Amino acid sequence: MLFLNYATLIDPFLRGVRLYTVYFSRMKAGDRVLDVCCGTGDQAFHYARAGITATGIDLDPNMLKLARKDKRKTSNVSFQRADACYLPFKDNCFDYASISFALHEKERAARDKIIAEMKRVVRKGGALIFLDFQVPLPKKMLSYLVRVLEFFAGREHHRCFRDYLAQGGLDVLLARNQLAETRRDYLNDGLITIIKAMNS
Repeated sequence: MLFLNYATLIDPFLRGVRLYTVYFSRMKAGDRVLDVCCGTGDQAFHYARAGITATGIDLDPNMLKLARKDKRKTSNVSFQRADACYLPFKDNCFDYASISFALHEKERAARDKIIAEMKRVVRKGGALIFLDFQVPLPKKMLSYLVRVLEFFAGREHHRCFRDYLAQGGLDVLLARNQLAETRRDYLNDGLITIIKAMNS
């Protein structure tokens, strides 16, 4: 099943990315972070191990089942089922919100709605962290592998992925949602972009 393959294959591959995200974000112990579309919870667990209070949300019950199975390993992480387009949290209740490799899976209108919701729940002066594929994809072997994996993820998934590339990726999305980046880096030989943007 897809969610089991993600936990056993993708999470180990992304371990370095997850660790770097904690460092890159400049979050500190005691900060509150919402990890949107958290999947297996891997990023949320990395936050929690750094002393950050992490909340993960996802709409897929199978992914959340895997996340909750590992929750016993740490006490400052929680998970709940929720739609990223309609976050069940009050305004300004987190210091950070992050989303990893999920915007390219969504319809174009949903991407803007998710970012708007992330902005709403993060306090002014807090930050949003974005990780996704670099657009255009670099002309390297890893990019061809990504295209193959996205194709086999399903017709709708692949259609959204192609539209994400056509739209222009994170740069266009941040501009559309009036977010000014403060930090940027490229990971895995330029395949992945990571951006920190302040919530003003």
